[in-house]
Amino acid sequence: MAFQVSPGVLTKEVDLTNVVPALATSIGGLAGVFSRGPMDQIIPIGNEKELVQTFGKPDSSNFETWFTAANFLEYGNALRVVRANNGARNAVANGGATIGTFTGNASTTVFTMSTAVSDASLLEVTIAGTKTTAFTVNGTTSITFTDAPASGSNNTIVKLGIRITNDQFYEDNFADGSGSVGSFSSKYPGLWGNSIGVATCGSAEAYEFTLPADNKVNMAGNAAVGVTAITVDDGAEFSVGDIVFFQEASGQQYSVVSISTHVLTIRQLDNPNGGGLTSIVLNDTVIRRRWRFYDLFDSAPGTSAWAKGQGLPIAEDELHIVVYDQDGGLTGYDVDVAGNRGSGVIETHAHLSKHPNAKTPQGGTAYYPTVLNRSSTHVWWMDHPASGAADWGTNLTSAGTDKVFDAAHLPLVDLLTIGQDDTTATVAELTAAYNYFSDADTVDVNLIMAGTSPASTDGTAHAAAMIALAEARRDMVVFISPRRADVVGVTSSATQTTNVKTFFDGLASSSYAVFDSGYKYMYDKYSDVFRYVPLNGDIAGLCANTDNVSDPWFSPGGYNRGQIRGSVKLAFNPTKTQRDILYPARVNPVVTFPGQGTVLFGDKTALTRPSSFDRINVRRLFLTLEKAIATAARFQLFEYNDTFTQAQFKNMVEPFLRDVQGRRGITDFKVVCDGTNNTGEIIDRNEFVADIYIKPARSINFITLSFVAVRTGVAFSEVGG
Repeated sequence: MAFQVSPGVLTKEVDLTNVVPALATSIGGLAGVFSRGPMDQIIPIGNEKELVQTFGKPDSSNFETWFTAANFLEYGNALRVVRANNGARNAVANGGATIGTFTGNASTTVFTMSTAVSDASLLEVTIAGTKTTAFTVNGTTSITFTDAPASGSNNTIVKLGIRITNDQFYEDNFADGSGSVGSFSSKYPGLWGNSIGVATCGSAEAYEFTLPADNKVNMAGNAAVGVTAITVDDGAEFSVGDIVFFQEASGQQYSVVSISTHVLTIRQLDNPNGGGLTSIVLNDTVIRRRWRFYDLFDSAPGTSAWAKGQGLPIAEDELHIVVYDQDGGLTGYDVDVAGNRGSGVIETHAHLSKHPNAKTPQGGTAYYPTVLNRSSTHVWWMDHPASGAADWGTNLTSAGTDKVFDAAHLPLVDLLTIGQDDTTATVAELTAAYNYFSDADTVDVNLIMAGTSPASTDGTAHAAAMIALAEARRDMVVFISPRRADVVGVTSSATQTTNVKTFFDGLASSSYAVFDSGYKYMYDKYSDVFRYVPLNGDIAGLCANTDNVSDPWFSPGGYNRGQIRGSVKLAFNPTKTQRDILYPARVNPVVTFPGQGTVLFGDKTALTRPSSFDRINVRRLFLTLEKAIATAARFQLFEYNDTFTQAQFKNMVEPFLRDVQGRRGITDFKVVCDGTNNTGEIIDRNEFVADIYIKPARSINFITLSFVAVRTGVAFSEVGG
């Protein structure tokens, strides 16, 4: 306390306004296989557009997981997604490089590789031209065959690529240029990367150049109108895709389609119909060559303002980079197809620098690997070009060093290849992905969806792992559907009932899990087909929607809040008799009623024993109360356990509970936090105890309507009581 030495007024503030905070209760979580996007990392997704941009569109191998996510987003706008780390690989610039050949020998099972490779999934081995997977990698330098290959040649080991799971993995392993896979790789693993091309223009000459006198049109005679094959002195001065100009009065430009020693095959630039020369081209005509993307930039690369300002003769440090679609797989436009050149461009990066210290006018880095890695959504920089650019990335400020960067005369082109999908994930891989949600202190998630359920016993193992995750955190609910084979394609509804019950009977009792009855049939607009998709994304979504329209302690089932969206039909539509079997077995039926839609017709948790916690609304009520009050209680840490702190805690919690009571979540409550439960022994152990008693509100599951016929002249009081 401040000490006053003369009369006066000292003002102090004591804050007794602490309240229990409102916390999010509708954050979904999902892990599984996707066609693209980062692995081993939680990515927030707010809508279907973001889902497509980050993880790609659904396909025939991942649609169950993909639409589980999309269906949840139909009801809520907060989803956390983890792409499982499976065998998918990044596309790379020099993919498919052979790193060893050998002659088979029936007595030899071990072969030493010329290049060290630690991951067997990054190798392709062919025996007599046929791919084999019957081998393992020993350390980094040799492979052992399951069966020794027979004697013969044509046996090769091919380095297929790399797996860059996420941004941090790249920074830890490849940011220094040690990838040894060429100049670029796709941003993340998957077949999608094979559609990427990267064009680099590293000099003014590569951008636009009038060829010297020794490289002109060299025809036996003049080239006539309509000709598409032009003979030149040296075809090596050109690249496929180059734009050429033959000094025609019309100004017509042409695209180089192919090159054969001295012959350029051309077509009219950006003309969807192609076409040859529009006028006669005279022999010995001087040719002007331009980079195929020259018109996407304001000027040629040269010497940057930063380089000019260094007081040193640093020159030719600039370059342009274009990331484009080489086959139409990403944009629908192949840049090599007539009329598609501009439409197939994905990204442009202008006036970057080869110098590691280069700056933009705004003071940010202009160094091309750094800029590309930060801004590109499609590629990683992996290394400087192997030829024609030996000093790129070199600091050219020391005395005695050549101050002019090597500049490739022709543009550099990198076509990414050998990217590969892995369309499935093992239970272990899925469990590892879901484990990113395991830390309740750092990961805020409330509604975890199991997504697809693997077939056979793997489905049970996956579901069991999901329940174990929820039980370990104890602050979320996991939603699980039966295996696809249990209900989809099964013609007998009695068999479907038995299958579903048997599957869930094998799972542990838990109030942190919710089971549903099956799959819905829905339209896939991306592939123009109908697909069966598990319902757990919808059921979790109903809980999220309930939070938005009511409160977490309301039941998500029934006609008011339990309407399933986007369902054409159900794979399994249980009757009343079948629902009577499923509901006591902890399965919440999803039912389509004629004229009334498809409805979640239950609100049970997976708890087997009789308890208030066998209802979703009660479980989520307590999760909400526990999380909110526990968060508020953290502010009591390191305070004194005395009557003031105890009263302060009660004054914080009781208004919160009265609010929940007023919103129909509880019928009554009591908070005990005083000397009765904070004894001297408790205080001496540096503990603080509060006992919070809750009477939860109950949802209606069963309605009985009694209709009584009464004779005329008889008073209702005589029969009704």
